Parts: sequence; C-alpha cells; structure tokens
Amino acid sequence: MRFESSDVDSVQSTWRQFVPSAQLQSVDPLRFHFDWHSSDLDGVAFVRYDLDAQVRSLAAPDGQLLVCRVDAPHARSWTDSRDLDATRPWITDGRPVRASWDREAQVRALVFDHRAAETTLRRITGDDSLVLRSTSLSPRSAAHARRWELAFARLEEQLAAELTPALRAARGRDALIATVAAFDSTFDEALLRVAQRRAAPSTVRRALAYIDENAHLPITVDDVAAACFISTRGLHYAFRRALDTTPAAALRRARLAGAHAELSRGTTTPIADIARRWGFSHPSRFAAAYRRAYGSAPSDARRVAA
Repeated sequence: MRFESSDVDSVQSTWRQFVPSAQLQSVDPLRFHFDWHSSDLDGVAFVRYDLDAQVRSLAAPDGQLLVCRVDAPHARSWTDSRDLDATRPWITDGRPVRASWDREAQVRALVFDHRAAETTLRRITGDDSLVLRSTSLSPRSAAHARRWELAFARLEEQLAAELTPALRAARGRDALIATVAAFDSTFDEALLRVAQRRAAPSTVRRALAYIDENAHLPITVDDVAAACFISTRGLHYAFRRALDTTPAAALRRARLAGAHAELSRGTTTPIADIARRWGFSHPSRFAAAYRRAYGSAPSDARRVAA
C-alpha cells in the first residue's frame, strides 16, 4: 500500500491498522505531510514512511512485536524510565515507547504478530515451551543495529518485485531471524537450552554446570577451564563451536540470573550489595547489564516483588 496525505486523522488511522495503540500527539497540522509505504508478509508487516511534521508519538503494541527506527535530526525515543539511543532501532512487545521529532523524519518499522513469531521460533529451536519475550529494548550493539537496518533495506528492495506467496512467507521469516539476531530475547535462552541438550560436548556441559553451581563465588573463566581439565583457549573454542557464545558471557548471564532471583524475592539488602555478591563491583555497570538482560532497572524487580 502506498499513499500520500496531509490529513492527520487519516494518517493515524492508517498507522493504527498496523499498531492499534499508535498515537500521533502534538502534531502541527500546518507542517504535516505524509508519504506511506507498507506491505503485508506472512505474519509481519513492513512499514516505511516519511513524515514532515513536528510530532510526538506513542506505541504500546498488544499481541505484537514492534521494531522501529526513527531517522530524523534531533529525534528522541524514550520509555517511562529512560531515554533510548535515537540513532538505533528499538523493539517492544508491549512496553510503551514514545518518540518525538520536529522536522522531516523517515520511520522504518517491522510489526510481527507475536503468536505467529513465537510459533516460527519454536519450530526453529525445536523448543515447544518457548515463550517469546523481548528482554531488552535496544540492539545488542551498534554493529547489530547496523545489520538490522541493512536487513530492512534488503527487504525493501525485494518487496519492489512481485513475490509469490511462498517467497513472501520466506521474506517474513528472514525479517524475524534478522530481528532476533539483533535484539536480546528469550529466543537466545531457548537456543542455549537446545544446544545444551543436543549438541554441546561434555566439556561445555561440565563448564555450564560448574558455572551454575559457583556463579555466586569470585570464580574466573580460568577457574572454569581448570575445573573442566581444559585450557582457557580450548574452553573458548568449545563454547564458540557448540553455543556461539563465550564462557565469560555464560558466567555473566548466570550471575545476572542469580541477582535477578534475589531481587525478585523482595529482599531489603541494598542493590549495590547484591551486585557485589554476584560479582559486579560497579553498581552502574550492573544496572546497565541488568537492563540489557531484563529490559528494566534492578529496582523494578524489587517493586514487583513488593
């Protein structure tokens, strides 16, 4: 679908066909021009539009997974608790995200049906217990953000041609894979579980067991390697080959999980003390790592437990 318009109501009603919660707020109707391009794939909507206006917007998808990038001078994206990096895409499966800009902007978005995406990823992992949830609003890194934008650009090029239903379904699946590769989600955990169950060699299984049992202690990757009777370099290679991750990342994930479990029990112990107990000597770094893993601040877990 393609169209241009200068009518705010028609633009908002179009956007709500894809994200029912979407709102355009504080729009200047005298400077409003909208150029829309969208396409339906199998379980995912491709959306790109150029919007010349002073805009404040809100999206809080229900039953959807929304990935969005606003490319505009002085653009800002934020949640109720923090600002997001406006130079990168963001993702949400329900958490409200706001954006604002005051000049021309190009907005690029993929809107996935949550249930369909979950079904696809269950087939990929072979894990029928997978519950798809985004665990961070921001991409894993600047490089991952660039890869997602390149994948979006390739998809746009492909959609310029007439595609058969089978190819449209394949492109939708490609878009989903590009998205879960760029952002942290429970898909990663499912892959790790499957890898441990089916593919990981005994050395890696022993290392993971040692990490789980000793994450609360001041162990290092060298200690993990020694416990498995392998060199540190050999352990790195085994993890990369079996799980496409590192022993350090597995240790950090286990420690974050331990801190998260402790916070979720509603303990009154200061967060900085909990962080130190789980191997994080800098509270700010712990908070940043926790937010990347769970999509919220450590204090939020304590409030939920209370």
